[in-house]
Amino acid sequence: MVKTITPPLIEEYEINRDTMIIMPLTYGSRIYSQIWELEDEYISPFKPIDIIKKGCISFGSSYEGRKEATKQLTGITHKAPITVDSTNSIYFFPTTSPSNSQCIWISQEHVHLHRREDIAKTQILFNNKRTVTLPVSYNSINNQILRTALLKTTLSRRIENLERKDWYFISGRRNLNASEHTGKYSTEEKEYK
Repeated sequence: MVKTITPPLIEEYEINRDTMIIMPLTYGSRIYSQIWELEDEYISPFKPIDIIKKGCISFGSSYEGRKEATKQLTGITHKAPITVDSTNSIYFFPTTSPSNSQCIWISQEHVHLHRREDIAKTQILFNNKRTVTLPVSYNSINNQILRTALLKTTLSRRIENLERKDWYFISGRRNLNASEHTGKYSTEEKEYK
Protein backbone atom coordinates (compact mmCIF):
# COMPACT_ATOMS: atom_id res chain seq x y z
CA MET A 1 0.00 0.00 0.00
CA VAL A 2 1.43 3.35 -1.06
CA LYS A 3 1.10 6.10 1.48
CA THR A 4 0.52 9.61 0.14
CA ILE A 5 1.81 12.55 2.07
CA THR A 6 -0.57 15.47 2.32
CA PRO A 7 1.09 18.89 2.38
CA PRO A 8 0.53 20.81 5.62
CA LEU A 9 -2.37 23.26 5.85
CA ILE A 10 -1.05 26.69 6.83
CA GLU A 11 -3.11 29.69 7.88
CA GLU A 12 -0.71 32.37 6.66
CA TYR A 13 1.45 32.27 3.56
CA GLU A 14 3.68 34.95 2.15
CA ILE A 15 5.00 34.76 -1.40
CA ASN A 16 8.80 34.62 -1.48
CA ARG A 17 11.66 33.92 -3.89
CA ASP A 18 11.10 30.16 -3.53
CA THR A 19 7.41 30.24 -4.52
CA MET A 20 7.05 28.49 -7.89
CA ILE A 21 3.33 28.00 -8.48
CA ILE A 22 0.00 28.66 -6.75
CA MET A 23 -2.79 26.36 -7.93
CA PRO A 24 -6.49 26.28 -7.03
CA LEU A 25 -7.54 23.26 -4.99
CA THR A 26 -11.22 22.43 -4.56
CA TYR A 27 -11.98 21.55 -0.96
CA GLY A 28 -15.69 20.86 -0.56
CA SER A 29 -17.45 23.99 -1.81
CA ARG A 30 -14.42 26.22 -1.26
CA ILE A 31 -11.31 27.00 -3.29
CA TYR A 32 -8.02 26.63 -1.42
CA SER A 33 -4.50 27.00 -2.78
CA GLN A 34 -1.86 24.39 -3.34
CA ILE A 35 1.53 26.10 -3.22
CA TRP A 36 4.79 24.65 -4.47
CA GLU A 37 8.08 26.08 -3.33
CA LEU A 38 11.54 24.90 -4.37
CA GLU A 39 11.73 22.44 -1.48
CA ASP A 40 8.28 22.52 0.16
CA GLU A 41 4.60 22.25 -0.59
CA TYR A 42 1.69 23.80 1.33
CA ILE A 43 -2.07 24.10 1.29
CA SER A 44 -3.63 27.45 2.18
CA PRO A 45 -7.33 28.08 2.92
CA PHE A 46 -7.16 31.18 0.68
CA LYS A 47 -7.73 31.40 -3.08
CA PRO A 48 -4.66 31.89 -5.31
CA ILE A 49 -5.71 35.46 -6.21
CA ASP A 50 -5.95 36.31 -2.49
CA ILE A 51 -2.38 35.08 -1.95
CA ILE A 52 -1.18 37.14 -4.93
CA LYS A 53 -2.99 40.23 -3.57
CA LYS A 54 -1.51 39.73 -0.11
CA GLY A 55 1.96 39.30 -1.67
CA CYS A 56 1.64 42.62 -3.49
CA ILE A 57 0.64 44.39 -0.26
CA SER A 58 3.56 42.75 1.61
CA PHE A 59 5.96 44.31 -0.90
CA GLY A 60 4.44 47.80 -0.79
CA SER A 61 1.65 48.02 -3.36
CA SER A 62 -1.86 46.83 -4.03
CA TYR A 63 -2.68 44.22 -6.65
CA GLU A 64 -4.67 46.88 -8.51
CA GLY A 65 -1.61 49.19 -8.43
CA ARG A 66 0.65 46.45 -9.79
CA LYS A 67 -1.88 45.64 -12.50
CA GLU A 68 -2.09 49.32 -13.50
CA ALA A 69 1.73 49.52 -13.56
CA THR A 70 1.84 46.53 -15.93
CA LYS A 71 -0.67 48.28 -18.17
CA GLN A 72 1.30 51.56 -18.17
CA LEU A 73 4.67 49.88 -18.76
CA THR A 74 3.67 47.28 -21.36
CA GLY A 75 0.13 47.97 -22.57
CA ILE A 76 -0.98 44.52 -21.34
CA THR A 77 -4.50 44.64 -19.91
CA HIS A 78 -5.83 41.04 -19.97
CA LYS A 79 -4.23 38.18 -18.04
CA ALA A 80 -1.62 40.72 -16.98
CA PRO A 81 1.58 39.47 -15.34
CA ILE A 82 2.20 40.97 -11.92
CA THR A 83 5.35 42.31 -10.31
CA VAL A 84 5.04 41.12 -6.73
CA ASP A 85 8.55 42.36 -5.87
CA SER A 86 10.99 43.60 -8.52
CA THR A 87 13.90 43.77 -6.06
CA ASN A 88 13.78 40.01 -5.52
CA SER A 89 12.68 39.23 -9.09
CA ILE A 90 9.26 37.92 -8.07
CA TYR A 91 7.01 38.06 -11.13
CA PHE A 92 3.89 35.92 -11.54
CA PHE A 93 1.62 35.34 -14.50
CA PRO A 94 -1.93 33.96 -14.53
CA THR A 95 -2.97 31.07 -16.78
CA THR A 96 -6.50 32.44 -17.28
CA SER A 97 -8.41 35.51 -16.20
CA PRO A 98 -7.53 36.15 -12.53
CA SER A 99 -11.29 36.32 -11.78
CA ASN A 100 -11.63 32.67 -12.89
CA SER A 101 -11.58 30.39 -9.83
CA GLN A 102 -9.38 27.91 -11.76
CA CYS A 103 -6.65 30.48 -12.48
CA ILE A 104 -3.15 29.21 -11.72
CA TRP A 105 -0.32 31.66 -10.91
CA ILE A 106 3.21 30.76 -12.01
CA SER A 107 6.52 32.39 -11.11
CA GLN A 108 8.32 33.13 -14.36
CA GLU A 109 11.70 32.98 -12.57
CA HIS A 110 11.29 29.25 -11.81
CA VAL A 111 10.15 28.01 -15.24
CA HIS A 112 13.01 26.08 -16.82
CA LEU A 113 11.10 25.00 -19.91
CA HIS A 114 7.62 24.21 -21.12
CA ARG A 115 6.39 21.80 -23.76
CA ARG A 116 3.16 20.86 -25.48
CA GLU A 117 1.48 17.73 -24.07
CA ASP A 118 -1.47 17.93 -26.44
CA ILE A 119 -3.62 20.67 -27.94
CA ALA A 120 -4.94 21.87 -24.57
CA LYS A 121 -2.22 20.78 -22.14
CA THR A 122 1.26 22.05 -21.35
CA GLN A 123 3.94 20.52 -19.19
CA ILE A 124 6.13 22.89 -17.22
CA LEU A 125 9.52 21.86 -15.92
CA PHE A 126 10.67 24.03 -13.05
CA ASN A 127 14.31 24.78 -12.22
CA ASN A 128 14.22 22.23 -9.38
CA LYS A 129 13.28 19.50 -11.95
CA ARG A 130 9.70 19.18 -10.69
CA THR A 131 7.04 19.06 -13.41
CA VAL A 132 3.36 19.89 -13.62
CA THR A 133 0.94 19.40 -16.50
CA LEU A 134 -1.60 22.19 -16.80
CA PRO A 135 -4.90 22.28 -18.70
CA VAL A 136 -3.69 25.27 -20.71
CA SER A 137 -2.49 25.40 -24.32
CA TYR A 138 1.21 25.69 -25.10
CA ASN A 139 0.65 28.92 -27.03
CA SER A 140 -1.12 30.50 -24.06
CA ILE A 141 1.66 29.57 -21.61
CA ASN A 142 4.34 30.65 -24.09
CA ASN A 143 2.60 33.99 -24.58
CA GLN A 144 2.34 34.54 -20.81
CA ILE A 145 6.04 33.76 -20.31
CA LEU A 146 6.97 36.25 -23.04
CA ARG A 147 4.65 38.94 -21.63
CA THR A 148 6.18 38.47 -18.17
CA ALA A 149 9.68 38.75 -19.64
CA LEU A 150 8.61 41.99 -21.36
CA LEU A 151 7.32 43.39 -18.06
CA LYS A 152 10.48 42.36 -16.22
CA THR A 153 12.80 43.84 -18.88
CA THR A 154 10.82 47.08 -19.20
CA LEU A 155 10.69 47.62 -15.44
CA SER A 156 14.39 46.74 -15.01
CA ARG A 157 15.40 49.25 -17.69
CA ARG A 158 13.27 51.94 -16.11
CA ILE A 159 14.82 51.34 -12.69
CA GLU A 160 18.35 51.34 -14.20
CA ASN A 161 17.65 54.63 -16.00
CA LEU A 162 16.41 56.24 -12.79
CA GLU A 163 19.47 54.98 -10.90
CA ARG A 164 21.75 56.31 -13.65
CA LYS A 165 20.07 59.74 -13.49
CA ASP A 166 20.47 59.75 -9.70
CA TRP A 167 24.14 58.83 -10.03
CA TYR A 168 24.77 61.64 -12.55
CA PHE A 169 22.92 64.09 -10.35
CA ILE A 170 24.91 63.10 -7.27
CA SER A 171 28.30 62.88 -9.00
CA GLY A 172 27.62 66.10 -10.94
CA ARG A 173 26.84 67.91 -7.70
CA ARG A 174 30.04 66.64 -6.15
CA ASN A 175 32.07 67.96 -9.08
CA LEU A 176 30.36 71.35 -8.85
CA ASN A 177 31.22 71.59 -5.17
CA ALA A 178 34.83 70.71 -5.86
CA SER A 179 35.15 73.45 -8.46
CA GLU A 180 33.68 76.24 -6.36
CA HIS A 181 36.00 79.10 -5.48
CA THR A 182 36.72 78.97 -1.81
CA GLY A 183 37.14 82.28 -0.14
CA LYS A 184 38.12 83.08 3.40
CA TYR A 185 35.41 82.94 5.97
CA SER A 186 35.45 85.12 9.03
CA THR A 187 35.71 83.19 12.22
CA GLU A 188 35.35 86.17 14.49
CA GLU A 189 32.65 85.89 17.08
CA LYS A 190 30.32 88.82 17.20
CA GLU A 191 28.03 89.59 20.02
CA TYR A 192 24.43 90.16 18.99
CA LYS A 193 21.97 92.04 21.11
